[in-house]
Amino acid sequence: MDQVLSLDATGQLQALGSGRISALELLEATLQRYGEVNKPVNAVVATDLERARERARAIDDHRAKGDPLGPLAGLPMTIKDTFDVEGMPASSGREDFRRGRRPDAVAVSHVRHAGAVIWGKTNTPVMAGDFQTYNGLYGTTNNPWDLERTCGGSSGGAAVALATRMTALELGSDIGGSLRTPASFCGVYSHKPTWGVVSQIGHVPPRPGALAERDLNVVGPMARSARDLRVLLSVLEAGALAARTQGPPELKALRIGLWVNQPEFVLDPEVRAVLESFADDLRGQGAAVTPISSPVEVGALLTAYRTLLAGVLAQDMPTAQLAAMQRVRGPAKLALRMGAGPDSWAALALDYTASHLDWLAADEARARVGAQAREVFSRFDAILAPVGPVAAFPHDHRPFGRRTLTLSDGTKAPYLAMLRWIALATACGLPATAIPAGQTATGLPVGAQLIGPGGADSRMLAIAEAIEERLGGFVAPPQLEAAPS
Repeated sequence: MDQVLSLDATGQLQALGSGRISALELLEATLQRYGEVNKPVNAVVATDLERARERARAIDDHRAKGDPLGPLAGLPMTIKDTFDVEGMPASSGREDFRRGRRPDAVAVSHVRHAGAVIWGKTNTPVMAGDFQTYNGLYGTTNNPWDLERTCGGSSGGAAVALATRMTALELGSDIGGSLRTPASFCGVYSHKPTWGVVSQIGHVPPRPGALAERDLNVVGPMARSARDLRVLLSVLEAGALAARTQGPPELKALRIGLWVNQPEFVLDPEVRAVLESFADDLRGQGAAVTPISSPVEVGALLTAYRTLLAGVLAQDMPTAQLAAMQRVRGPAKLALRMGAGPDSWAALALDYTASHLDWLAADEARARVGAQAREVFSRFDAILAPVGPVAAFPHDHRPFGRRTLTLSDGTKAPYLAMLRWIALATACGLPATAIPAGQTATGLPVGAQLIGPGGADSRMLAIAEAIEERLGGFVAPPQLEAAPS
């Protein structure tokens, strides 16, 4: 059974379709795996096992009768705990949100209609608002490569469940790197779709029952292979992607812009070394990989992104906290004039209390940055860039203002530097596929993101699949190999 769990989702679906294993057998093997490996990592935090078993039995009955089945028929899945699942409403790390009954989120309904067997929920930070995954309700999720380090956030539990083979597919979301950062930290794959491609309805935040699609935020797939990302995204789009699916291209036909040099963006020397070595490997396969610097005006990008992001996140903040920020707008402006930086309390106070006119100015700046990006994509098929400035870092649950990042050379960087490399794709609504790129000298995974023009989701997934076929992809955490089977 452990051999089946080692397969990616596509392989598991083939095993189901051929009769090598039944849906119920695959579910039971998955639940055994969950019992063996979940405790030290704390990735899966809620389950609905009897309903899952009933679902698996029903799928087996339909398969035996020769009834039509969906593309995910019988595949066990966990879902990030920011999505409403019937019987397991999204808590987003809050006790008050997991009460009551709510129907499936739209994305979850697509997955269920495709035949997936949903059996558990994976951990997330409170209101999906951190680069680490922990909350007072379910505790801390640990990185399977090093339990003393974070798995990333906010789709951290999802990435760990994938890396430890407790699931073969996951549903995540991303407004500040929340699909890409955990994928990079745990060595798995994710795809941040073009904004608006997948419905957000039923995702928490915002508060349960909200009907507006949030700016910047996206819903997307996570997996252990690039081809699995394609499978799940086609389901999330209700089949729309399948009509324009592209096969993997020849690497020698690709033009890739390598973006690792940006003075304003922090990048750990070890992470840079991994990405440059990865770029050399691509060149060795015939790809044209050209270093680029500042593909867009990064000052305008970061300013616009901070204002747009704060406007979204402010909706979830307590009224009293927002009111306190309003009261310090004057001192904040003075502090900025006197040299306070973009990650300072003053900048944050102004971003979170921006007026609608401020938002419109940021939206215009975003449009101009987007036009600059389109010019870059007239010359390159994709931009290859870091996901974040560092590999997985030690758990740090101090207040945000006291946190810093420590690079491998001992230098310090602001905690919010985690938002810089992911900003272009997020602010401009571009697709970005996170892929494993290698490991640091200390053995931690490093991911890269393939950023493409708006609407080029299929193209980015095809490139990721081509890279995986030639250079390899997911590597299991070493301690996973020692886990009982």
